[in-house]
Amino acid sequence: MRITGYRTLTTVQEWGRPVGDANGVFTDGVVPVSIVIVETDLGISGVGIGPHVEIERIFAAIDGEDPRAVTTLYDRMLRHTFKAGHAGPVFGTIGSLDTALWDIKAQIAGEPLWRLLGGRDRRVPAYASGLDIALSDDELVATYQGYARHGLRAAKLKGGLDIERDRHRLELVGEVLTEAGHGRRPGLMLDVNEAWTRKQAVRHVCELERTLDLIWIEEPVRRWDAEGLATVGRGVRASIATGENLTGFEQYPPLIAAGAVDIVQTAAVGGITHFLRVAALAHAHDLPVSPIGNSLVGLLHAATSVPNHLTSELQDLSAPVGITVDLQVEGGAFVLGDSPGLGVRLDEQRISAADRRPPPPASEGPHVRPERAGRRLLAEADGVPPTRRWPVAASTPASRNSHGPDGQIHRTVAS
Repeated sequence: MRITGYRTLTTVQEWGRPVGDANGVFTDGVVPVSIVIVETDLGISGVGIGPHVEIERIFAAIDGEDPRAVTTLYDRMLRHTFKAGHAGPVFGTIGSLDTALWDIKAQIAGEPLWRLLGGRDRRVPAYASGLDIALSDDELVATYQGYARHGLRAAKLKGGLDIERDRHRLELVGEVLTEAGHGRRPGLMLDVNEAWTRKQAVRHVCELERTLDLIWIEEPVRRWDAEGLATVGRGVRASIATGENLTGFEQYPPLIAAGAVDIVQTAAVGGITHFLRVAALAHAHDLPVSPIGNSLVGLLHAATSVPNHLTSELQDLSAPVGITVDLQVEGGAFVLGDSPGLGVRLDEQRISAADRRPPPPASEGPHVRPERAGRRLLAEADGVPPTRRWPVAASTPASRNSHGPDGQIHRTVAS
């Protein structure tokens, strides 16, 4: 069996409301979602949801290889990028390809990936995460009532720009989850997306903790600031959660050695092999792991097989346009299905029908660090960051292969 080619698509997540964090907001709630499809000479293809930056260079590492050799192919992709480095979206491309290879391997075995990886329980505990910083009080309550109807009793809110607004919003969501849980205390977390300095973080969280019990504070300072994260951790009661924006296994040991992280996070775009290795490292230090992202189906399958999974992020309750996934959300958990592989199916006609064009770079939004991040003397007006409408992205096939007039891939299979 050999890998013969790849294709890429771009769809969108349609939230139906503004989404964002302390860095910025997409007011129309339309966010591009990249997809990679890896194809084989047996007609079995795998899906990875994530970036495809510099995919030509990275795909060369696995072209013509047996896709079942997933973990060694992962290292081979890393070796192909070692001179320029594998940081940033390049790391996400490696993760997308890695996820697609795991999908293929499980399909060949005729099993769902969670079972192939050694999982026993298909249920993956979840918490609600609405990317909700721009919502009004009524919108916030309605959003988390929706999560509560699916049994979720823990929530992570976006904040970091105004102490009293953060307190008020956390209390509102706490009331929603308490009522849904028949009086049981809910779990509350706050994510500030690297918006603070060390002292700002301690001051802000300590003030919230006068009246609130926070499970964790996420990314209070810059992701690489091991000393700063450890300093914040010593100054507050809440755990420190970080790791979603790290782009390499090698970036975790310094944080763990410094006592800078209590909840070890990995992003869905990092891929399954990366998650499994980070989970093993965290387990060696008695630390829990928690996957992050909206399209994290690959990590959900992997989470069933590690002993230290704590909870996984549930963002939107619906999948991106044209994507269906064999899982349900009930009883406060993702419940994985029995479809072979990841259980991801693509409706390429639906994705293509929207006729979207590639977006030009947006100057503001959650992906852009504000000029005065970490240097705000007073609370942000209304506690809401800058907003920007994201240009809607296109469905853009791309490949090393040539395309004939019928749109089909034409390629010589490696022997």
